[in-house]
Amino acid sequence: MIYLIGLLLFGILAIIQSTIVSSMPLLKGTADLFLLFIIAWALQDRVESAWQWCLIGGLLASIYSGLPFGVFIIAYLICVGIARLLKRRIWKAPFLAMLAATFISTIIVMLISLVARLLTGVDIPIMDMLNLILLPSVLLNLILAIPVFSIMRDVAAWLYPEELEA
Repeated sequence: MIYLIGLLLFGILAIIQSTIVSSMPLLKGTADLFLLFIIAWALQDRVESAWQWCLIGGLLASIYSGLPFGVFIIAYLICVGIARLLKRRIWKAPFLAMLAATFISTIIVMLISLVARLLTGVDIPIMDMLNLILLPSVLLNLILAIPVFSIMRDVAAWLYPEELEA
């Protein structure tokens, strides 16, 4: 049931990402909803399926992206590892962990995609990439991080209800 809901959620995210979010860039940077939802899911307390959701999101992002297949899967796996590490370190402040994980993960995804583009022969000037793509993307992801975290906290509470002691 959880994986079916995850697949449905990521299908909706793919539609929103490819139609609405990608058509509203800040300079040339856009928000990455898959990344935000994966990080927010990995930071939830009762969630044990963060790695599986990461693979689903990475697979769907790889399908609709122009980057070589698997780039997003690798990047998202690294980002979930960072989010899980931050969850253990900053366990009393989940919103702070979400912001820190979003900042670090956005940079990691952008750097991995830059390396993939350079390996495929696309020449992107580093300063343009930093100023026009990376910084605006970080800003957009940080703006959307808290609402996405709140939504995923509600989804996690719905999928993993707290057990009552008798």
